[in-house]
Amino acid sequence: MKQLLNRLINHETITKQEARDVLVNISEGKYNSSQIASFLTVYMMRSITVEELEGFRDALLDLCIAVNLKDYNPIDLCGTGGDGKDTFNISTLSSFVTAGAGVNVTKHGNYGVSSSCGSSNVMEHLGIKFSNDTDFLKRCIDKAGICVLHAPLFHPAMKEVAPIRKALAVKTFFNMLGPMVNPAFPKNQLVGVFNLELARMYGYLYQKTDKNFTILHALDGYDEIALTGTTKAIRNDTELMLKPSDFGVQPLKAEHISGGNSVAASAKIFMDVISGRGTEAQNNVVCANAGMAIATAKHLNPKQGFELAKESLESGKGLNALETLITLSKN
Repeated sequence: MKQLLNRLINHETITKQEARDVLVNISEGKYNSSQIASFLTVYMMRSITVEELEGFRDALLDLCIAVNLKDYNPIDLCGTGGDGKDTFNISTLSSFVTAGAGVNVTKHGNYGVSSSCGSSNVMEHLGIKFSNDTDFLKRCIDKAGICVLHAPLFHPAMKEVAPIRKALAVKTFFNMLGPMVNPAFPKNQLVGVFNLELARMYGYLYQKTDKNFTILHALDGYDEIALTGTTKAIRNDTELMLKPSDFGVQPLKAEHISGGNSVAASAKIFMDVISGRGTEAQNNVVCANAGMAIATAKHLNPKQGFELAKESLESGKGLNALETLITLSKN
């Protein structure tokens, strides 16, 4: 590791194979926490290369506990986080709205690291059970149209890194990797990323797969469609610049979509929105993101997806998906 760190400190990059080997070595406990923290810090100070990102991704996918849910043809809605915006849990809410619209979801998530509240914090607070038991996960999709894949249960190799990430409390390249390493290997994916450079890298890497994807980055910095301005969307065969008017709605202000500053406050916003008590701004931003997921899975345009998401939210189908998942978690 010392040799590798010296190379990185001298502004060298590493190969795909070297990147893969580093993560495998971390998983085997070959480095101490100071070495791992130093390694993570390098990537906070310079951009990651496509080769490095690919190597890290391959290592995590090789090391994960895979779960076979391909018969459900699911989609994952996942953001990298790390955009520093502290919005409410938009992608998590959008996942339930998407499920309510009849598109199966394998929601990959974790506790918040660089934000006060990640998707797993809210879902745990609401009483959703985390499990890596395939039969339970299949039962969740059969009954609710959605299952939750809590990252630490599927990536045990990364247990060495979790406390270091928590102690650092800033975004690391693991934020970049999260959406890429869903253990269900879904063929459909809606990914939000925190900068344009990463959006392009993701686009390049996803083009090399058989996934049906949409990658999102709001030009004012959000890792999702915020409706506060224009959002860059990279799809399999096209690139779009999405404006609020493409969904038939008015632009929003940042304060309209800010989140709770605690898990309890975030969970309250979550329940208000999914129960139909959200503000128009909250409803629209959730439906825009769910709409893009539905549009990705069903090959529709954004406005068509938005209308299906709106119907799911307003009819209570999204809420029903959540309540069903909570009930299944108690059994």
